[in-house]
Amino acid sequence: MEITAVVTVADDGGSSGRLRHDRGVLPPGDLRQALAALAGPDQLSVGNAALFQYRFPGDDALAGHPVGNLVLCGLMELVGDPVLALDHAAGMVGAVGRVLPMACEPLGIEADLEEDGKVTTIRGQHEVAVANGRVLEVRIAPAAPAACPEALKAIAEADWLVFGPGSWYTSVIPHLLVPELGTAIVASPARRLVTLNLAADNETAGLSLPDHLGALARYLPDLRVDIVLVDSHVVPDPDPVARAAASLGARIALASVAVQDGTARHDPVRMGHALVPLLGTAR
Repeated sequence: MEITAVVTVADDGGSSGRLRHDRGVLPPGDLRQALAALAGPDQLSVGNAALFQYRFPGDDALAGHPVGNLVLCGLMELVGDPVLALDHAAGMVGAVGRVLPMACEPLGIEADLEEDGKVTTIRGQHEVAVANGRVLEVRIAPAAPAACPEALKAIAEADWLVFGPGSWYTSVIPHLLVPELGTAIVASPARRLVTLNLAADNETAGLSLPDHLGALARYLPDLRVDIVLVDSHVVPDPDPVARAAASLGARIALASVAVQDGTARHDPVRMGHALVPLLGTAR
């Protein structure tokens, strides 16, 4: 199985925010996380991935920066191409797939939120993610950035496009807001699978699982989906989710994919056991 992760480039908080502001590079944090997730199993790859994730403590200039963010920043400046930089970093962690940015320029996210009858516009991915209130509308800036050509090629050649899990308005839906990416997603001959989240976060407070699917359709009306993967313990009554999935052309697949410690996190092993047979199903 060949995996390509197409990652948002709108992070503006913490280390990523500092580096994009100070150095003008793509925010590296989400890209680094994807590389670490795809790191190979051998000792060197595991060690390098751990190094990438190491965050400097203290209160000096390095404090808060993960080593991998600095490595990616240096590589992007050295080679002048974020895709080449990511491919080089992927080699360092023995990545079992490829990581690509959805655009080759840093993007911004803004959202209109309603709380207590008042509508406020919030700017910045970090601020949107932690703000209280119901998201009415989300946008990217610039509104029509050029998509990463390699990402468009990967979408066109894929057998499956997998959306989620993740922060719905700041990590999943932004892919649909880049016009070239949205067009490529609709035009791709690939089948499509959506993995729903296990619990709401700040940005999706009050949003039901059917509403999550409705949001995808709202921002990309021509989107068709084949399978919606839902944790079987999250939906005591799967019928509302099944109806929302059917409106996108999909069926639901129920599986136990959460970690067993009571937190709302997906278990990578359980996810793999659920996804492999689904991705192997015939049309």
